[in-house]
Amino acid sequence: MAITSWLVLGLFVLTYLGMAAGGIGGLRVDRSWIAGCAAVLLLAGGAQTPGEAASHLDAGAILLLLALMLISAQFDFSGVYAWLNAQLSHYAQRPPLLLFGVVLLGGVLSAVLVNDIVAFALTPLLCHSLLARGLEPRPFLLALALSCNAGSCASLIGNPQNILIGQGGGLDFWSFSFIAGPPALAALAITYACIWWQWRRRWGVAKPLVVEETPVERIYGAHSYLKPLLATLVLLGLFSTGMPREISALLVAALVMVSRRVDSRDYVHKVDWNLLLLFAGLFVVTGAALELPEVAGVAARLAEYGLLPQGVLLLATSSLLASNLIGNVPFVVLLLGFLPEASPSLLVGLAVMSTLAGNLLLIGSVVNLIVAESARRQGVPLSFVDFARSGFPVTLLSMTAAGLWLGLGGWLPW
Repeated sequence: MAITSWLVLGLFVLTYLGMAAGGIGGLRVDRSWIAGCAAVLLLAGGAQTPGEAASHLDAGAILLLLALMLISAQFDFSGVYAWLNAQLSHYAQRPPLLLFGVVLLGGVLSAVLVNDIVAFALTPLLCHSLLARGLEPRPFLLALALSCNAGSCASLIGNPQNILIGQGGGLDFWSFSFIAGPPALAALAITYACIWWQWRRRWGVAKPLVVEETPVERIYGAHSYLKPLLATLVLLGLFSTGMPREISALLVAALVMVSRRVDSRDYVHKVDWNLLLLFAGLFVVTGAALELPEVAGVAARLAEYGLLPQGVLLLATSSLLASNLIGNVPFVVLLLGFLPEASPSLLVGLAVMSTLAGNLLLIGSVVNLIVAESARRQGVPLSFVDFARSGFPVTLLSMTAAGLWLGLGGWLPW
């Protein structure tokens, strides 16, 4: 192989080893930096020209994710998240109902908004309310993280990997939800049941608020909720038309950012540029590697021997291992490169399984880390063991239910 080919292959391997490690020991760098830096080194080493690197980017997926982040920001600025959290706090005296509300809220919002943004917005609000009422926050935070992942697998805009799969495979928005929706609902029910069983005697008794807080409606105004609601309805309506999803979302985002109260730059500050960098870096590195005859040959041999996931069992196993080793987004980027002609049914199964697999461990998805880190800043430690204790049964039961649905429904072979 030529020197440039060795450079591409070496950076490809090192990038995915970095995905597994989650960073570089002793340095404050993460997966996004690793992927971005690898892409830069490909350019600097002459292994890729800027034009070649750009050709590997899935512009539609990146633009759709960007637009959805901007739309999600409107829910924060308008006070919708704060209002919903205030409604939940009314059930503090009845923790089982409060738990149900958290699961339902996390699941529904994550089906129509990017789950990372939902978790980032709701975690500090939930922590504040729970601590003020004297309840143990951990079961409700676990419910939020697990339900955000579970609910997000129901739609093509619920999480980054689904966005990538939907754009890359040209999947129909509503047909996807028809297949993925039932496993998502089952996963939400399993999340509630497992956490209720584990924490039913340990979440404490709510105490009355010492100082009555100002109603959210008086802070934001009830009319402010109409804008994000209307934006969501318009977005879903446009997804039912022939307009490309990224164009539909960008159009709605551009209109949403027109405000008399919020500066347009504040919307831009809400964008998770770190996640977009991860996408871009992985696209460039993986795309460059898959152009090498050697890597393409390995992929062909794996497919020939049936080692690439095509059925329920292998797809579930590989998703469970890879999503908790390198992360579900890197796993999806890699597998889509190895399976460029994947059937729509296989792509739906990949979206569902890779998303549900992220509930196994704290490091399994970005949502889990967002909830844990945000809770830590509020003085609530959510440990690896705390998460695994709930994550293991929820994930295994959810993926079993999803596998049975996909297999018995005839969408995937066993």
